[in-house]
Amino acid sequence: MIRLWTMRRFGVITVTNSAIITPTAAFPGTLTLPSSTLRNHRLTNSIRFLQSPSLLSCFSSSSSSSSSSSSAAYLPSLDEFSQPKARDDNQKVILKGMTYGVLQEWVESHGFRPGQALMLWKRLYKDNIWAKDFDELEGLNKDFKRMVSEHAELGALSFKDIRSASDGTRKILFTLDDGLVIETVVIPCDRGRTTVCVSSQVGCAMNCQFCYTGRMGLKRNLTAAEIVEQAVYARRLLSREVGSITNVVFMGMGEPFHNIENVIKAANIMVDENGLHFSPRKVTVSTSGLVPQLKRFLRESNCALAVSLNATTDEVRNWIMPINRKYKLSLLLETLREELSSRHKYKVLFEYVMLAGVNDSMDDARRLVELVQGIPCKINLIQFNPHSGSQFIQTDEDKMIKFRNILAEGGCTVLMRFSRGNDQMAACGQLGMLGSVQAPVMRVPEQFRSSLRASV
Repeated sequence: MIRLWTMRRFGVITVTNSAIITPTAAFPGTLTLPSSTLRNHRLTNSIRFLQSPSLLSCFSSSSSSSSSSSSAAYLPSLDEFSQPKARDDNQKVILKGMTYGVLQEWVESHGFRPGQALMLWKRLYKDNIWAKDFDELEGLNKDFKRMVSEHAELGALSFKDIRSASDGTRKILFTLDDGLVIETVVIPCDRGRTTVCVSSQVGCAMNCQFCYTGRMGLKRNLTAAEIVEQAVYARRLLSREVGSITNVVFMGMGEPFHNIENVIKAANIMVDENGLHFSPRKVTVSTSGLVPQLKRFLRESNCALAVSLNATTDEVRNWIMPINRKYKLSLLLETLREELSSRHKYKVLFEYVMLAGVNDSMDDARRLVELVQGIPCKINLIQFNPHSGSQFIQTDEDKMIKFRNILAEGGCTVLMRFSRGNDQMAACGQLGMLGSVQAPVMRVPEQFRSSLRASV
């Protein structure tokens, strides 16, 4: 028997010839895997991910917050996960993963004029074409079109299904080249505004306890092409039904700043004035609080920032958002104060998922007012969306209103956001599909156990 010790407090992985046993909610626990399955590279990668010394430091309670600002290396690198396969033996490039400058260079490298690059770019992203195959590249030089078809693919996603919720929200499922599935949500809003919520990873490594995606663990990062094409497909499929898609939020599957290279690249493609031309202020990237990547984003991107806060004390946030063990509330908020002090008219959006008996007391509201002092911000109070196996309970609407009123009286700009698309598992925190290997449930602090579902 080979015993592999993994994350502290997360239990043990034991490799035997027996069947898979899911660990219990109370940790430490034991996850038993048949040794024969280790020949499966994805399972092997999952085990390597759990063993990653860099990941261990993410959740180590002994980590010093004073060193956090320079500690970006704890995040697992892409080579720890299964990679997307090449599209074919010729290693064709994927055009929707290129910024306009890179596309122009690629076109010129094949002996064609820069003007051809602009015409191609507009057919990919503009003029109500949103081309997904070469037959839709009308008006291009025949030789140029033939070169493009021989050396490139237009996109990286395969449409799988679309599901409509009773409130008009749509969830689009896409299959990737390696067979994995991601989900994108289109949310019609009032005042003629429609938002597309894109995913940045397959699964997520952050293990936020209230989020269904976090239970999947991380499979791999999405490429810039796989991110951008979600927005392109949404416009192509649904613009006639829901009207112009005006906003993009990186709030789907995954932690965007864990995939920051591709996320910044995708956001730059989305705001290009010759293409999709979203306003930078209407492209919002959300994070659970990866401080070094947050700094980089604020310095390199003009897009909007959202921070998933969800607690007013380190004790609660350590539990429901384990990333807080690496980057404490004080460090996260002080970083925002420093970085935003020189940004004119820039406001961060704080997201606060309300969990009954956990983070919704009136004392929490008063602490939240104090915590955000000196940070130009808006606060979204979000109704918790239950999912299979969830241990939390929704805060009732009356209590949410009282919570909101305390924030407003304290001078905060605050909005209440209720569930959209939850009858199709399309609401905030509901995306994803659990596999046989799931992320562990964290130990519940004693004082909160009575607030959780009796079945947990």
